[in-house]
Amino acid sequence: MSSVWQHVKASRTVLLILIVPLALLPLPLVVNESEAKCAYVVIVMAVYWISECVPMSATALLPLVLFPLLGVLPGSITAKEYMSDTLMMSLGGLIVATAIETWNLHKRIALRIMMFVGPEPRWLMLGMMLATWFLSMWISNTATTAMMIPITEAILQQLKTTTKKSEEAMKGTNEIGMNEVAAPDQEYSQIVEPDQQVQIVGPELNSHEAAPDLRNEIVVPGVNPDEKIKSETDSSPPIQEVGAQGDNRDITEQQEDATFRRLCKGMSLSVCYAANTGGIATLTGTGPNLVCKGFSDQLFAEYGIKSPINFATWMGFGLPLSACMLVVCWLWLQLAFLGYRKFARCSRQQAGTHDEDQSKRVKAIVRSEYENLGPISFAEGSLMFWFVTLVLLWLTRDVGGVGGWGDAFPSGMASDSTASISIAFILFFYPSTPPAILVRRHRSEKHQSASDINKGPEKLVPLLNWEVIHKKIPWGLLLLLGGGYAMARGCQESGLSQWIGEKLEVFKEVNHWGMLFIICYIAAATTEVTSNSAISTLLMPILSRLALNTGVNPLAYLISGTISCSLAFMLPVATPPNAIVFSYGRVRIIDMILAGLGMNLLAVPLVVLAAGTLGDAIFEFKTFHEAFRNRSMSTI
Repeated sequence: MSSVWQHVKASRTVLLILIVPLALLPLPLVVNESEAKCAYVVIVMAVYWISECVPMSATALLPLVLFPLLGVLPGSITAKEYMSDTLMMSLGGLIVATAIETWNLHKRIALRIMMFVGPEPRWLMLGMMLATWFLSMWISNTATTAMMIPITEAILQQLKTTTKKSEEAMKGTNEIGMNEVAAPDQEYSQIVEPDQQVQIVGPELNSHEAAPDLRNEIVVPGVNPDEKIKSETDSSPPIQEVGAQGDNRDITEQQEDATFRRLCKGMSLSVCYAANTGGIATLTGTGPNLVCKGFSDQLFAEYGIKSPINFATWMGFGLPLSACMLVVCWLWLQLAFLGYRKFARCSRQQAGTHDEDQSKRVKAIVRSEYENLGPISFAEGSLMFWFVTLVLLWLTRDVGGVGGWGDAFPSGMASDSTASISIAFILFFYPSTPPAILVRRHRSEKHQSASDINKGPEKLVPLLNWEVIHKKIPWGLLLLLGGGYAMARGCQESGLSQWIGEKLEVFKEVNHWGMLFIICYIAAATTEVTSNSAISTLLMPILSRLALNTGVNPLAYLISGTISCSLAFMLPVATPPNAIVFSYGRVRIIDMILAGLGMNLLAVPLVVLAAGTLGDAIFEFKTFHEAFRNRSMSTI
């Protein structure tokens, strides 16, 4: 019997792929309505996405096959959704982000922020969070976490080393030499060295955490991938001192070790939580934001209204919310892992001299990492210029009715994708080094050797080449987003969205704010076990019809639900940043669950509060457009 069960488990993927479509086949055959046929495709895709029996990007291609076969939507219309304006905007942003990663500009920014905040642990934690939060707005939160966590490990190792030296000085060198105690965090040194990087295997994703949730396999250097990461609960029995009887560590030492372990957990979680939070701030920060933008464009176009979501309006709403969430996260991690007392010290008994020594050492690590990057190169300076230019172009194209550079073109001709693709194109020919003719003007003839004079002009190397883009761009993310847009278009054209909205009219009497809380908590809970982009794609048609049929501006539910899909704090599998941090062995699953539960409970009220204040000011959440009202009445 057990062998049969083992075969079933081994064949689970194949069984799901075959059984799910066959089991649901009566739905389109018996009902034979357009809504039922579209529902068949949606359910099959939802099961495939949640179970991941097929790669998520491959599942996203199903509408191209099933919609034409079932008569839901023509193939020519379905295919257009895979190359929309929103996707082009995302692609341009990904290309610029790839250039930043290629030239290590993101690491320079991160270390500079950490040097600014100072070496004290509480401010150091804030500095790491600020750097991770800022970078994850523009580049992959997976790549940001993979870069930041080794820096965090180096700082934690230095904190431990300094603490141990202080203890040795107090006990005496001779005594310590005879009775050496193994460092309580020795097991971690076998997992990851401070200067090693985490390797991301598989297609590199941009959370932009959408992508992050495509579940990359996380490989930690020095660890057999077939072996489980060793956690604190799996540690070997305590090592006894030579000649000691029983437990050789006094209560003070045990308290110091426990305090340090809590500090390690808080510092590690701060990195992945900041990465997840940062993606909320910008439209290109994470996949669900782009899903919401694409769906709202379709929805508003259906009613003959221009969608108010663009890069500037989203950032006006998301940036303050994300910043508040970051501060709450910082305070919560202090409370959860370091208590009410001053957590800047690993022990209350440590002296001020030791604190100064520890701060100097930590500061030296950060400065050494920064100095190893060398002076700012021509390529880095150029990238910073083009990056700032792109952000300014995104922000100033349409500034909420005030106007912008987009007004210089005929209506509808310029979009955010115009700016992102323009800057991305420039990077493929803009030189990464100063042209030789400019360099020679600053070099005197007497310092040039004969070989320099006779040497021909050097070939200019651009900031980017296609080989780098081909390897690093998460093409699967673009397909995933395109599949979501195609599915949403099918739901609208088939009438499935309208049917769902009618069934959800039972919630018409529920208070608007209560409904927001329910939506946000459901989205936050669901995203812990599956892709945030997939969940947001499935929720968009449901939330829009729920809003329209209950007389609520659909953006209120769409944007709130979308942001809640990024609140993945509780499980390592929820998002790659969580998995990367967990793989270093500092954090147990129970630690992440408890800390993440607290973050979810605190973050959702912030989302609802932002919806009632900033959301109403920027997107007019409390206004139900007349076009929505007239269309709703005409369908009754």
